Amino acid sequence: MASTGKRNGKRNGKRAGQEPAAGPCPPHVDPLAALRGPDDPAWDVYLTGTVFLDIVFTGLDCAPVRGTETWARGMGSSPGGVANMATALARLGLRTSLAAAFGDDHYGEYCWDALEQGEGIDLSPSRTVPGWHSPVTVSMAYEGERTMVSHGHEPPPEEPAPDCPPRARAAVASLTPGRSAPWIAQAARKGTRVFGDVGWDDTGAWDLAGLDDLRYCEAFLPNAEEAMRYTGTDTPRAAAHALTEHVPVAVVTLGAEGAYAVDRRTGESASVPAIEVEALDPTGAGDVFVAGFVTGTLAGWPLADRLAFAGLTAALSVQEFGGSLSAPGWAEIAGWWRRVQSVEGQDPSALRRYGFLAGLVPEEAVRPWPLRRAVPTIGFRRSA
Repeated sequence: MASTGKRNGKRNGKRAGQEPAAGPCPPHVDPLAALRGPDDPAWDVYLTGTVFLDIVFTGLDCAPVRGTETWARGMGSSPGGVANMATALARLGLRTSLAAAFGDDHYGEYCWDALEQGEGIDLSPSRTVPGWHSPVTVSMAYEGERTMVSHGHEPPPEEPAPDCPPRARAAVASLTPGRSAPWIAQAARKGTRVFGDVGWDDTGAWDLAGLDDLRYCEAFLPNAEEAMRYTGTDTPRAAAHALTEHVPVAVVTLGAEGAYAVDRRTGESASVPAIEVEALDPTGAGDVFVAGFVTGTLAGWPLADRLAFAGLTAALSVQEFGGSLSAPGWAEIAGWWRRVQSVEGQDPSALRRYGFLAGLVPEEAVRPWPLRRAVPTIGFRRSA
């Protein structure tokens, strides 16, 4: 299938007659402000993957039952797939560049505009594929769980990532068992710090040797079940330590129990419990966790602070529905920090764990927390 990158006047990541965006809109907080210099890369984080249109139904009392009609009390639409990670990074103040194929339909146009105009994400490496419709996922959230139905045709045959990825401080890569992605090695050779995550191994092999690109990663962030299967260990902590034989930093997420991390280079280890929240929709929480950890790493924070920040951002995200819709920005983080300090009976040691936020969150008035970002659906005209 031919790919020209042109649709309705849009070519090479911009609309006809419009100059490329200079970069993301200034965030409330730039976590890397003290580190920036004139010779820095243009982008803090680069990533590539498939963009879905996510349609999320919430407020379901139970899973839909065959042969019946179930009404949801809430609904939202947003870019999904790799857009979850890109949005989470951008909202935390990182200059984010995304290479992705977009469908040649209204869904694709909506996702493009939501990411480029709404989130300030650089889409110059992305392209629109004529005749290819956007993949769609319908997610139904209930009782803290989710059920998903997805549809999409075979993706474009061309690799979404450009032959030579742009120079960036970091990259987030989804590792695939038995398959290498050339761009990962190229990025690492340029000095880009690669953070790898992984999905379920459908082959059942669970062989770390099959994750060839892991050797280029600075950090690897599997969940507990994945980590234990890959290492043949009985506990998440043992799995994390075993993984450091293959990658400098291993982070194992433990769901409701928090996360554990080990840094082989410094000898640090850290364990941070999860923040107790009422979960509405877990979609995208893993992506938000990775984005928080990448942010703290690039900012040079201690391992425990990075882990706590990642867990906090993930906890804030599950209280809203939708993947990219629920990713928190600094306004939400500041709102949580202000609110949690005002609650009587707080454990002082627990508050101290997040004391590093005091010097980061914006001092100006923040929006009420939690902030409702979601819209019912796409296609409404903007008010004049």
